[in-house]
Amino acid sequence: MPDTTPPPSSAASRTRHRGVAWVLRASDALLAIERRALGGLMALLVALILLNVVTRYGGAPLYWVDEASVYCVVWLTFVGASAMTRLRLDFSVGLLTDRFSGRGRRAARAVASGGVLVFGLALLAMCWLWMDPLGIARMGFDAREYAAESFNFLYTERTQTLEWPLWVLQLTIPLFALGMSVHALANLLEDLGLALPRAYAEFHVATADAVN
Repeated sequence: MPDTTPPPSSAASRTRHRGVAWVLRASDALLAIERRALGGLMALLVALILLNVVTRYGGAPLYWVDEASVYCVVWLTFVGASAMTRLRLDFSVGLLTDRFSGRGRRAARAVASGGVLVFGLALLAMCWLWMDPLGIARMGFDAREYAAESFNFLYTERTQTLEWPLWVLQLTIPLFALGMSVHALANLLEDLGLALPRAYAEFHVATADAVN
């Protein structure tokens, strides 16, 4: 009976392709979530601005609206920056790379994507140390006891007017780091020729030149 077991190289190739496909699917799913989040945050920001205008004109301004608008813009910035990473709309200087050949430009793009990936992973590790989820869990999620033990007052601080827990609003930073890392890895796989570049027509923007 003939041996039908595929050679190791074929199995390794299929494993690699499955890993690449998984990363691309994760990036696409994350980008779809970010797109909906951006639409919702923009609608919320417009509503807050209109509410601020109406209440001030009526002589009964709501003091918490300004703070809510600021945090809405912060979330918009970080979510948008993560999406821009996948869409390759981040800023770049082409003074040197424009003189490269086709292969040199591809190598430069791969190096840039790798640098973004390293930055995203480093930021994610810093957020893990900063928020210390294991530490707060060991204290039974008692924010005061955790602050007294670690001198980390993140979980005891609240916003000035909304009185919301500050750590909830600052979750945008680790979420941004995670999203940027996934998108940078997807870009790097494309730059290395392991996947075909994808286009996202639903964003109606293809290049950074179109933004400018």
